[in-house]
Amino acid sequence: MFLGARARTVLAALGALGLALAGAATPAQADGGTLTTPTHLFNGYRHCSTDADRPSYRSAREGLIVQGIPGVTENTGGSRVGVRFQMWPVADPSNITTVTREYATPGFEAAATLPAGALADGQSYAWQAQTVAGEAASDWTTPCYVTVDNSKPTKAPTITSSNYAAETWNEGGEPVEFTLKANGDTDVEGFVFSWQSVFPVIGTSIGEYGIPQPVDPYATTEYRIRADRLGGSATLSLVPPNASGPMTLWVRSLDRAYNASDIARYDFSINSTAPRVSSAVPRPEFGQPTEFTFRPDPELQAKSPVVSYSVKTIGGRTDRTFDITARSDGTATTELALEGLFGENLRVTSKSANGWVSDEAWWGISYDTTPTVSSETYQEDGSGGGVGVPGTFTFAPKVKDVVSYTYTFNNGDPEITVPAGSDHHASIEWTPATDGWHDLTVYATTRSGLQLAPYDYFFTVN
Repeated sequence: MFLGARARTVLAALGALGLALAGAATPAQADGGTLTTPTHLFNGYRHCSTDADRPSYRSAREGLIVQGIPGVTENTGGSRVGVRFQMWPVADPSNITTVTREYATPGFEAAATLPAGALADGQSYAWQAQTVAGEAASDWTTPCYVTVDNSKPTKAPTITSSNYAAETWNEGGEPVEFTLKANGDTDVEGFVFSWQSVFPVIGTSIGEYGIPQPVDPYATTEYRIRADRLGGSATLSLVPPNASGPMTLWVRSLDRAYNASDIARYDFSINSTAPRVSSAVPRPEFGQPTEFTFRPDPELQAKSPVVSYSVKTIGGRTDRTFDITARSDGTATTELALEGLFGENLRVTSKSANGWVSDEAWWGISYDTTPTVSSETYQEDGSGGGVGVPGTFTFAPKVKDVVSYTYTFNNGDPEITVPAGSDHHASIEWTPATDGWHDLTVYATTRSGLQLAPYDYFFTVN
């Protein structure tokens, strides 16, 4: 097998030292088939590099996990195989460390750990693997090259922004432009950032046959970004997680082995960009259609025109959320009938052409939709009448379009519904059978079938 000049030097050194294994002829035979050279080589769950000038960088504080898939041709007899790994410093090919995975399944990844004691920080190493079975062994793989990096970047990154000043309040309305720099550390490959002080970790999923599925952690810029060069800088354009208030961006530098630096932070604050909400009348009547107008924050509109509003109603018969398209001046109008039994709120955000979503504007109103109850004989919170003495109770509405009233005494009697007159009032007559404390519960119903809030009328029978 042709291995290249560097590999030939290594094999020559092995021969000189008498370390070549007996029975390693090619092709090697094993019970049930012929051993084949391992495939799918990984170190630290990342692809191995066969280019000595472009080694993989890995942290190996607790050793370095190496992997390969052993193979056996025509493996009908279920041969027991293993995988032998050999590693040596690139600067000293004679200093060989051997680790063997004794039992492995052909066709599946087999892993072993190169000991941390044999791996010096900052040194480059080569390693290779072969399938073994008893005295038989396959060819060696082409060497993989890895540089051990156990040291984190020496400095935290620097963070600046061209449009949001640090430690002060800023007008919102556009993404924050950040520049991240390695701060003089020439080993920095990229940066990891977060709007929280907790950072995502770099992991590798495992696929079929135990094969690692590494991906470039800088493939997307949701949490990480690669520097423009080793030890260089990167620019970010980020929309803050909230549209107003204090903000902090947390950043760490990452070296080629993904060791993380100390944390740097950028603190700033954003003024509210919430729209203004107004109704056509100072106090809209319950259930009556009323026009509402939404106006953009002037500073926000100047940076990027508002194109729409999102309106959320809370406390009505059915809470809902809907969007309204803004006019060219950023304003919009809509008609709403508020029917919250105790009141209703509007939560409104604006969306600008550049994608900025403002913080919420809040508009609210409270309603008392309970009926008014009165009685000459049995006054509220008073005493009067007596057992067998009839009393008249009159119900009056506080909102429009009431068509009936439903009442019950003492929360145990059956409910009774009576129609309202042309003046939307109703009266009933009731004769107590017992003295003492009593409770009359009443609610009104509108023409649309909306059941309004109940009212409890308390009184005492002499």
